[in-house]
Amino acid sequence: MTEQHTGWDDLAIRCPGSAASAQAAQARAAAPVRSVLARLMGVHSDERAWRLGAAGEKRVGRQLERLMKDDPRWRCLHAIPVGRRGADIHHFVIGPGGVFTLNAKHHPGARLWVGGDTFMVNGVRQPYVRNSRHEADRVSSLLSSAVGHPIAVTGLVVPVGAQDVRIKKPPKDDAVVPRRQLWRWLSHQPQALPVAIIDTLFEQARRSATWTGT
Repeated sequence: MTEQHTGWDDLAIRCPGSAASAQAAQARAAAPVRSVLARLMGVHSDERAWRLGAAGEKRVGRQLERLMKDDPRWRCLHAIPVGRRGADIHHFVIGPGGVFTLNAKHHPGARLWVGGDTFMVNGVRQPYVRNSRHEADRVSSLLSSAVGHPIAVTGLVVPVGAQDVRIKKPPKDDAVVPRRQLWRWLSHQPQALPVAIIDTLFEQARRSATWTGT
């Protein structure tokens, strides 16, 4: 749900995981019996993937709520629709430490290993770092275009629910920050933006037109 303004919707009222939850509901509606059977039997399905994704985003959202409560200079947006092909940014965060996109990856009980751009989930390589970097670059381009000057954006991959996360070598331009460490990691970033700039960027970011080109 979004609040409508003249020519744009206010994204500030969107909840963590709302886009993924809507996709899960759509998958259940399309195949209700299959969805129920898959859940009872523990079988992987599109509905389950969207449902787990939504749960992970909600858990990350609680960390961000804590961050904003402790330091109101931090601002967050969730489930931002980007472009016209159904893509969304899980979390957009802006504050004294800079501008960040957060991509929640919910892998209950999994073992994760990170070495630079290599991200392994139970021994299987995943393109999470590459995708996070692409997302941050896209957000940087859109936000820079909207405000008229370059805006640097850092991409974060945020593992949720994993049994073990081993970071042998951090990615070069992005970061992998487990959910339980997220609040502390963000709050300890060096000062990069004054409050006036934070407010200006947030006001632009909350407008749907910034991300959809409308």
